[in-house]
Amino acid sequence: MTEPLNILVVDDEEVILQVFMDFFQKIGTHSILTAQDGAEALEMFGKEKIDFCFTDLHMPGMDGIEFTGKIHELDNTLPVVVMTGYPSMDNAIATLKHGVVDFLVKPFHIGDIELTIKRALEQKALFVENMLLKEEVKGKERIDRLNRELSEKVRDLNILNMILRRVDWVTSSSDLFELIVNLSADITNCDEVLFHVMDETLEKPIPIASFQKKSQPDCDTGTGRKVNEDFPASSSNGAVAELLAKKISGGVPLLVDGGYDKALLDANIRSLVAIPFKIRKRLFGMLVAIDRNGSVPFTEKDLYYLNFLAERATFVIENVALYENIYENLFATLYAFVEAIEVRDPYTKQHSSRVTDFAVGIGKEMGCSDEQLDLLSFSGHLHDIGKLAIADSILLKPGPLTKEEFKEIMKHPVVGANIVGNLGLLTGEQQIILHHHERWNGGGYPDGLKGESIPFLSRILAVADVYDAMASDRAYRKRLLEEVVLKTITQGAGIDFDREVVEAFLSLHERDKLGPKHEAPGSDASCNECRLGP
Repeated sequence: MTEPLNILVVDDEEVILQVFMDFFQKIGTHSILTAQDGAEALEMFGKEKIDFCFTDLHMPGMDGIEFTGKIHELDNTLPVVVMTGYPSMDNAIATLKHGVVDFLVKPFHIGDIELTIKRALEQKALFVENMLLKEEVKGKERIDRLNRELSEKVRDLNILNMILRRVDWVTSSSDLFELIVNLSADITNCDEVLFHVMDETLEKPIPIASFQKKSQPDCDTGTGRKVNEDFPASSSNGAVAELLAKKISGGVPLLVDGGYDKALLDANIRSLVAIPFKIRKRLFGMLVAIDRNGSVPFTEKDLYYLNFLAERATFVIENVALYENIYENLFATLYAFVEAIEVRDPYTKQHSSRVTDFAVGIGKEMGCSDEQLDLLSFSGHLHDIGKLAIADSILLKPGPLTKEEFKEIMKHPVVGANIVGNLGLLTGEQQIILHHHERWNGGGYPDGLKGESIPFLSRILAVADVYDAMASDRAYRKRLLEEVVLKTITQGAGIDFDREVVEAFLSLHERDKLGPKHEAPGSDASCNECRLGP
């Protein structure tokens, strides 16, 4: 049984300090002291006997690394455990150099505290013993063993930290499955990895992501992995995969020596690890790592690493699925608003879709990134969503607007940006929508921005919007002749529009890649809908 300790907890978050105080008061085995920064904690070392220390890594003033270095100048045997919500390889190396014995990654389970203390005290005993052995020549073998254990501990921390760092940043399910198989390959040095999802209809696992070590020198791509063309990604034999799925259906990982299993030997498998992925107590998927040549057979440590990866990835899968579902519902709702506008105004039917196609086409012509094209696509569909707030008597008016009516129309970019912005998710799209009626010479609205102060993607959307507005039937006029539309936009280059955007638009139009060309008897170049003017 662990003897009572004086434990110091250093953290600038009151809630963390309270968690520790509540925990130790509940178990009643140790005394606890608290400090909110490194300087305050150092003062306690001159007043109190400290047996153990937990410290946050990131604190104002003196951070956890500097604090650990200073207290180990006073007592280099004191066990120190670092707490952090943002683990990284650099932090792990820096803290290990300063004598940190373990990590707690926030948020942590309350039960991890006592287990961490036990591990750290064991390591302290090993450390003290190591110091004594260094004074004795005959203790060399034990010192070597302790050093190997320390090296293994560092490797464990590095691998676990790599898993946390890379998995937690994934934002799409497809990227996550690819990451899972590639990480598994990096961790275990296997020949092949497959991730299966369980198909309830077919009642069998279906491989959706895979990795293969490369074995043909002429196929080397510079990654250090060579592809063996003798077996495809699905080579883990459907019957073998179904058998594994049944064996791990209870949620227990499996380590198999294929050297004694005829079915696996026939599938050219020397050993394998199978890890279940369970979500809400249901078997969702299965990770299978395969060793074919038997040169580096799997160990229980491989099983531990891959199971840790599975547990973390399962948590992320649930979050990503929830995130994607929220976004799908969000987009469906917003697009329904756009359809409501188009139902009110049949003249603008599918206007938003056409503007989006034109804007994305111009964006591609100008070399926009995939992220920028996505922003254009979303913003294009929603650029007129603010017209929900415009009365039908103004929106559907068959003639020119009065000054007061025009002021109401000018509100729709602000209303639209607010609708999107209030969701708290779409800052980039909000800005594009807000400024798509600004003009290069500062004569636009709502803010009268000028030149390059107008967001770049708003400038693209402005040209696409004006083109469709003039080339389509409106409530107050028929669509204009194509030559009139082109002349109006061309004359507006450098005045109303970004000249480079107009050049990209005209280049696309000339190659017939912008959309259908309109012909109509109208010749009035006024654009009442977009309020541009000739």
